[in-house]
Amino acid sequence: MNRTFAPFYSLLMATAILLTGNGLFGTLIPLRAGIEGFTTGVIGLLGSAYFIGFLAGCVFGPHVVRRAGHIRSFAALAGIASVLPLIHELVIDPWVWAVLRVAHGFAFAGLYMVIESWLNERATNETRGRLFSVYLIINFSSITLGQFMLNLADPAHFTLFAIVSMLTSLALVPISLSTTVQPAPLASTDIFILKLYKISPVGMMGSFVVGLANAPFWTLGPVFAKDSGLDLFGVSVFMTAAIIGGALAQWPIGRISDKTDRRRVILALCIGSIGAELAMVAARGAEAHNFMLLAGFLFGVTSLTLYSVCVAHTNDHASRESFVSVSGGLLLVYALGAIVGPSAASFGAGFYGMSFIFIFGAGVHVLFGLFTLYRISMSPAVSLHEKMDFAVVPDPASDPSSELDPRAQ
Repeated sequence: MNRTFAPFYSLLMATAILLTGNGLFGTLIPLRAGIEGFTTGVIGLLGSAYFIGFLAGCVFGPHVVRRAGHIRSFAALAGIASVLPLIHELVIDPWVWAVLRVAHGFAFAGLYMVIESWLNERATNETRGRLFSVYLIINFSSITLGQFMLNLADPAHFTLFAIVSMLTSLALVPISLSTTVQPAPLASTDIFILKLYKISPVGMMGSFVVGLANAPFWTLGPVFAKDSGLDLFGVSVFMTAAIIGGALAQWPIGRISDKTDRRRVILALCIGSIGAELAMVAARGAEAHNFMLLAGFLFGVTSLTLYSVCVAHTNDHASRESFVSVSGGLLLVYALGAIVGPSAASFGAGFYGMSFIFIFGAGVHVLFGLFTLYRISMSPAVSLHEKMDFAVVPDPASDPSSELDPRAQ
């Protein structure tokens, strides 16, 4: 195990520091916006602005990496992301903040892309599921830690914005001091959705489904919990239960997916997600709060682990030189789903109540599960022997260093 992850320590450490700051920043923005008197519509606009920038980062990020390389791109994008929280405090204006959120989304799309493609270049098909699992465990844990850091200071003051900036800057240290050589230069930066679909129909559609079904949970889940009768502490416990479920399940699900057809694991996760979502719809009323927390935990175990398996499955069928383009394409598809999902779910919730966000998610997982079952019946799986033949062999001229593969929220 140590030999498997030793080349990735610096990148994993940088990722943990970076996402701790981002986890804090993501919660701090709407809180501070409310304190400053921004309307609910404006706060929603800030969220949309982030994903507009994220989409732009998915499209243009590969060109940045190709021009500057992985390490320099990481340094430049992290530097931009470090400055932006400070400007939020210096200029408190909703339109300025919207522009800053676009820039922040662009920077983090590029950072995710560098991290994920870097990990992929050194991962093999036999270890990719476990590496992705460790990455997402760090992802969920760091974001959770960042949210708890809200208690360090008053959101109305400068301190928390400064902490976000410092953490983002500190993420540069492990990468800069690493003795490993960065990955080989990119041969291609183009992102073609149709080509991505040809590489892996299930992987591409799964990335879209994750954005479509999970984004409403992150956006409207707290409202659902509060509407169900939970107090503020209960709301935080509900959200944390899902995050913990997703973090704890990453490793075992990753190991299982490394040993079998990943599409079967994806199908099982879809079935589990449907059950968890319907359980949350049924868990209404004060007497069912504990059951709702359990359903939230199961939602994390199933729905929040789906992305890592979809990404690993896609990269099983991709060539090494296309890892950045594949990573960018999957992030782009995810972002499209994340834009559509909350709007569609909130529209239905206006007519049928907050439970609709999970009815919507269950419907999405039903359709994706059926699609995955169809693909299993139509296309043979990559065997373990074929995975070994397809294992990524590091280029002697490149670095046997760290690299990662996805995201977040």
